[in-house]
Amino acid sequence: MRKTVLLLHTGGTLGMVRGRPHTLRPAPFAESLRARVPELTELANIELELFSNTDSSEVQPEAWLALAQRLHQRLPEVDGAVVTHGTDTLAYTASALSFLLPGLRRPVVLTGSQRPLGEVRSDARLNLIDAVTSALRGPAEVTVCFDSHLFRGNRTLKVKVADYDAFASPNFPPLGTLGVHTHFQPGLRPKGRPRVLAALEPRVFLLKVFPGLNPSLPLALLPQVRGLVVEAYGAGNVPVDGSTGRSLLPLFRAARARGVPVLVVSQAPRSAVELGLYEGGAAIREEGAMDGGDLTVPAAVTKLMCGLALYSGAQALRRYLETSVAGERS
Repeated sequence: MRKTVLLLHTGGTLGMVRGRPHTLRPAPFAESLRARVPELTELANIELELFSNTDSSEVQPEAWLALAQRLHQRLPEVDGAVVTHGTDTLAYTASALSFLLPGLRRPVVLTGSQRPLGEVRSDARLNLIDAVTSALRGPAEVTVCFDSHLFRGNRTLKVKVADYDAFASPNFPPLGTLGVHTHFQPGLRPKGRPRVLAALEPRVFLLKVFPGLNPSLPLALLPQVRGLVVEAYGAGNVPVDGSTGRSLLPLFRAARARGVPVLVVSQAPRSAVELGLYEGGAAIREEGAMDGGDLTVPAAVTKLMCGLALYSGAQALRRYLETSVAGERS
């Protein structure tokens, strides 16, 4: 029996055209898809839905919720889904969907391109063909297909702007390669029935630690946030020497007093946080900071948004954040 793939177009470079003076802008997608990639219909029945047509820099948490809801509605009717998406926030959307759609039984593959589909040297055509192939034969989880590789969605980072191998999975091997031959790993085992989460808490702030950071700045923001992701040095180290006037300990103490959870990740993408390894990390752990392990920044931010919406208790939220729920951490 011929299989069916849902193709949800959200926008991004893949569906854009060059305007004047040479800037990229959204363009009609259905006509371009039929003209440029007729081979897709040889792989499967393609059900195209124009979910949106925006630059991915405009994608917000509300769009993740709507996209997750639509995928949850349609996936029982098809064999897999492909989501075309701009590359700038693709890793955030892939991470969010992995947490918003627990118990997946069908592949959900995100892809995009570095050049528009209508251009001569575009990577869009092959990425689309590979993504549909992955939606038919790949693992039943949220993935990112780019440059003939299939990555776990919540393990990916955008690492390049001007090359076709724009995405990487620093701490987890690819789930598939699509060359002359295609090879796929089994992926995650489904846990529970397919569900969709109906809420996110977007009041999360991402703080990158750097030399010279004035603690008064994040302290001033703290009353406005519900959760904090801290991108620390190395294994989770931060400045704690009070004599410099730039110790971050007051921030962690204030967050604890306010009940604002703090999740710590590393600025080194091929590393993992180990809060007890250095004095700074041990000190903030004493103040309630949580160990993000090898979570990517997109995974940490979106998981904290999901966790805050799911759990009101501090201990339940800590268990959720410090364990792997969708293959996002080792």
